[in-house]
Amino acid sequence: MTIRINARSNIGWSIVGVVAAVVLAALWATPLLWALSTALRPELETVSSDFHWLPQTWTLDAFARTLAAGNVLRWLFNSFLVALLVTVVTMAISLMAAYAFSQLRFRGRSLLFGIAMLAFLLPFEALLVPLFRTMNQLGLINSYAGIVLPQVVAPVVIYVFKQFFDEIPADFREAATMDGAGPLRVLWSVYLPISGNIVWAMAIVTFIAAWNNFLWPFIIVTSNDMMTIPLGLTQTYDAFGVRYAQLMAAALLGAMPVALAYVAFQRRVTQGFLAASGLKG
Repeated sequence: MTIRINARSNIGWSIVGVVAAVVLAALWATPLLWALSTALRPELETVSSDFHWLPQTWTLDAFARTLAAGNVLRWLFNSFLVALLVTVVTMAISLMAAYAFSQLRFRGRSLLFGIAMLAFLLPFEALLVPLFRTMNQLGLINSYAGIVLPQVVAPVVIYVFKQFFDEIPADFREAATMDGAGPLRVLWSVYLPISGNIVWAMAIVTFIAAWNNFLWPFIIVTSNDMMTIPLGLTQTYDAFGVRYAQLMAAALLGAMPVALAYVAFQRRVTQGFLAASGLKG
């Protein structure tokens, strides 16, 4: 009897979980589907008093006008380049810093790690003025370097990598060291292959965060040609006015690359976070 009750209870909770997942998925997807539906309508239909979930007349005119009217392609290129550079540099710095904090023994190691973790307590907004003054003194205003450099220090990524490296047996490093490998060689040949999933997960998260970053490009960029897509989309209001179909088309064009990136690497992201949490997928 107890076994049957437990089985029924498990089935009941499974049904509840499935229903909750479907409801949450619907709540998440509805705004995106409405944005897509709006982008596929003629402009006159977007301001019509008659409500329709689906366009009465399907057209790609909003996408064509969006691509032709502004610097959307340039903004997409800027976003991709900036996000790629931020991701590559962040991963390199974070991996080396995490390896040093986890596996190397040197004076002041704990103090330096504590200082690095203090960045969790500082909101990025509090650093805007000193960062801007530094970039200005270096002559990096309105440049790719000026956009990228302040974004490459990621304490959370360092922390995640360090926690993962702490769980790797020291025998691997000692064996490689006995063979004459230096710290960088050990990191590249031993620790990096073991950490593949978590590196991919952190890289995708970093790429998406850099792609969606609006505040810092808004501060550092002074010309239309250097804008990233989140910043450039704010200019479409002046260019398109109340043309809602074109606004939705621009927003979808800006979100599409990161959505495709996440879908393509979703399995690696999931496996990476499972590895970071000590679970097995």
